[in-house]
Amino acid sequence: MTEIQREAMEYDVVIVGAGPAGLSAAIRLKQLDADLNVVVLEKGSEVGAHILSGAVLDPVGLDALIPDWKEKGAPLNTPVKEDNFYLLGEEGKVRVPNWPMPPLMNNHGNYIVSMGNVCRWMAEQAEELGVEIFPGMSCSELVYGENGEVKGVVAGVFGLEADGSYGPNTEPGMELHGKYVFLSEGVRGSLSKEVIAKYDLAKDSEPQKFGLGMKEIWEIDPEKHREGTVTHTMGWPLGKNAGGGSFIYHLENNQVYVGFVVHLNYENPHLYPYMEFQRFKHHPMVAELLEGGKRVAYGARAISEGGYQSMPKMVAPGVALLGCSVGMVNVPRIKGNHNAMLSGKAAAEAAHAALAGGRASDELTAYETEVRTGAIGEDLKKVRNVKPLWSKYGLTTSLVAGGLDMWTNTLGFSFFGTVKHGKSDAEATGKAKDHKKIDYPKPDGKLSFDRLTNVSFAATNHEESQPSHLKLKDEKTPVAVDWTEYAGPSQRYCPAGVYEFVTPDEGGEPKFVINFQNCVHCKTCDIKDPAQNIVWTVPQGGDGPNYPNM
Repeated sequence: MTEIQREAMEYDVVIVGAGPAGLSAAIRLKQLDADLNVVVLEKGSEVGAHILSGAVLDPVGLDALIPDWKEKGAPLNTPVKEDNFYLLGEEGKVRVPNWPMPPLMNNHGNYIVSMGNVCRWMAEQAEELGVEIFPGMSCSELVYGENGEVKGVVAGVFGLEADGSYGPNTEPGMELHGKYVFLSEGVRGSLSKEVIAKYDLAKDSEPQKFGLGMKEIWEIDPEKHREGTVTHTMGWPLGKNAGGGSFIYHLENNQVYVGFVVHLNYENPHLYPYMEFQRFKHHPMVAELLEGGKRVAYGARAISEGGYQSMPKMVAPGVALLGCSVGMVNVPRIKGNHNAMLSGKAAAEAAHAALAGGRASDELTAYETEVRTGAIGEDLKKVRNVKPLWSKYGLTTSLVAGGLDMWTNTLGFSFFGTVKHGKSDAEATGKAKDHKKIDYPKPDGKLSFDRLTNVSFAATNHEESQPSHLKLKDEKTPVAVDWTEYAGPSQRYCPAGVYEFVTPDEGGEPKFVINFQNCVHCKTCDIKDPAQNIVWTVPQGGDGPNYPNM
């Protein structure tokens, strides 16, 4: 097929991604002008299917967007009642008191939620306002206009041949054109990555930094359940190997969210983030809580951690980046959903004003100004040094220095100025010869589980006849570089067992295997691969995990 013929549909605003940012933008646009044509395209099989977050939600974004959310039945059912913070050793723990922590760390007034369910509810609100929402529609390409502006997206390509070519059963998809296009794909979205590169949006910002968040939902013994309790830990088992920590949130129905975050700037390529998570659950404090319970779901997702100084320019002709496409997570608070919602609202207001003034396909500079100088910028500026201080000086020193910096920033100044991040997470990876292997205990099948068994609890599925959505820039690099110099870290950093180095029975050079069917769309490979040789792209629509209450 030489020339692909596609139908085109015209909208005022095309939104990619039905997460908190995209849905907030859609809702706000229709609140401002019911006659605007707004479409939201979601690659998951349904809204919420690909949403994974902690999550303790600060309702400030929802308050601004839908002030009567309680009356409208938003699924914020579990207010935080108790806040605990521990430093863990292998057998013991030390409680860090709440009183020396800056006020911004307080979870009073926040809610333990399933963000998947919050997004499902937000989608209902959007549809009631007349927003068109199409789940199962992956956006695989951007469409550019004559002057280099972003004009729209290609969505709904199905049935490609295994080699990526168009065959007799291929559905070529359609073009959806908008006067403005909003990219709210979450962390490391493929279209956002393209826009940032094409327009050099990151030239004046620090490298974006990331963490890998892994999460299980457990049903536990009702006697041990403490609805509304929020617990965070740092320290064991990561120690000096990596930054990171855990969260344990008691929601309703005797369920607990158990999560673990590993900062992806770790040096030792032998580190196995998934197994660090599994080992964590054997700490006496956690094991006692989970014993007799059962894990009912599993998932994983990269988290943007660069904060204030890593946010790229957010607008280019015809396009705006929202939420985690920019990186709006407040790292010490482990919260980004409130800022995602506020960014969607701000982008909608900027687009509405532009459209009302007869503009189209230009840069929504008012949106960027609002993000940097308004509530989002204020939230992120106060905590901008916590992550780089942790990376440079380790856990103990950064707890004191970061805490002091958050206090002084609350008062309007910082002793540190703005600390730089330095290397990207891929560049931070050390050579295998310079680091010791790490011996991980075998999962016991009760508290800890092997990776592939756990992936089955993500209900992930990809049509096997399609081409792999995980692309290699060079086919030889995995063995020539990753295996030879770094001991094949992709087989460890992937939380879904997608990558393998298989050595033939007769010995010799291993073969690099990509089991793309296992992929849970966390994007870690795109971030952490030392050679930056793996490129994450969207599979056909509806494929991937099917998270129930994440």
